[in-house]
Amino acid sequence: MEQSSYVQAARRANRRTSASQAAAIPDVFAEEYDDIWPTHHSSSVRRYRSDVQMESGRAQADEQWSTLPDRQSTGKRAIPQRRTATQPSVPSSSRHAVDTEDVVLPDQRVPYQYAPAHPLPRFHWTVWTGLALFCMIIGWFVVSSMLHWWQITRDDWHYGRPRTYQIDQVVGHNDTLANPSHFIALNLNRHVEVIEFPGGDATHARVYMGPVLVGVDQDLVPVTLTFVDANHDGKLDMIMNVQDSHIIFLNTGSQFSSPGNGEHI
Repeated sequence: MEQSSYVQAARRANRRTSASQAAAIPDVFAEEYDDIWPTHHSSSVRRYRSDVQMESGRAQADEQWSTLPDRQSTGKRAIPQRRTATQPSVPSSSRHAVDTEDVVLPDQRVPYQYAPAHPLPRFHWTVWTGLALFCMIIGWFVVSSMLHWWQITRDDWHYGRPRTYQIDQVVGHNDTLANPSHFIALNLNRHVEVIEFPGGDATHARVYMGPVLVGVDQDLVPVTLTFVDANHDGKLDMIMNVQDSHIIFLNTGSQFSSPGNGEHI
């Protein structure tokens, strides 16, 4: 019994000695790194992006949330690397401060000044009159050219080139209603000619010469024929129509001839 009590007392003394020795031995890691451990912060951190725009890289968000591990929950601390350890090169983002002198506030903007509209020059009334006359002359020239072109086009459709006109008529030169005489009027290079086929017989054809036309585009003037009793002798006379000119050939009964002196038309 006494031996048992002695053994228990020895064990308790041994425990106290071990505890005091453990307390006397300092923790080299704790003494070396206690000064670098920061105080514990909140596990949730809110970071705000600076107004300064980063030159390289993508712009960061206005707010970033990150959750830090709770060191107290694990109860263990990671030993940081020593200063002599090789540190990886971390590229630092260069920042460029905004020059506030280059920023123009809305209140400091200079309003755009529009140049005043220049008034139209005032001319004398004679200038406007001359301009109106000039426009009228140009308009008349254009209209005349269009009418002339239209007239030539119509003549091309009706008379062709060279200008040719044909007609059948009973004039009493060996012709009948069944076989009338055939007449062809030509403007052949400004020379007016009329060819008669009495009774439609080309072997007895006769040619009547008309005037020679002079002027611009006179070779395109059509020649037409009309038959009337001009001297009232009962026989149809031939009238050659060239523009505003009318040339009469009297019917003698067998052919046509120009009126002689003393003949009344």
